[in-house]
Amino acid sequence: MAEGEGCIELKFRIYDGTDIAHSTYSSSTTVGTLKQKLVAEWPQGKTVTPKSVSDLKLIHAGKVLENNKTLADYRITFGEIPGGVVTMHVVVQPPVTKKKQLHTYGLDHGITYIEKNKDDKQKMNSCSCTIL
Repeated sequence: MAEGEGCIELKFRIYDGTDIAHSTYSSSTTVGTLKQKLVAEWPQGKTVTPKSVSDLKLIHAGKVLENNKTLADYRITFGEIPGGVVTMHVVVQPPVTKKKQLHTYGLDHGITYIEKNKDDKQKMNSCSCTIL
C-alpha cells in the first residue's frame, strides 16, 4: 500500500443477512478485485452461490458499483460512519443467457422449426397502465 493511501474497513452483506469478507481494503482496490475475493470466500452450504465475478453486483449508497472503478472513485471513506465499518450489499444475479425460442410445426413429412420473431416477444412482454 502506498504512503498516504487511505484504508477502508468493509464488510459485505449477502442475501440472507450474513456478513462476509470483513477486512480493511486500500482505497485503490477495484470493485472487480473485491468481487473476486467474495467469490473465493463465499460461505459453503448457501442455497445461492455465485459461479463467477459476473454473477455478483455490489451495491453501496443505492448505486450498483462497476468492476473497473476503485473505492476512491466512489468516494467511499472510512470516517463517514460511527464505528468506521462500511457495509456493502451483495446481490447474486447470474447473467441472462439469450436463447432462441423455437416454435415446432408438424408437417406430413417431418417437423419444421421456425424462430419466434420480435413482434411475438413484444406482445408477450407488453404491459399497459391506465390512470383515471
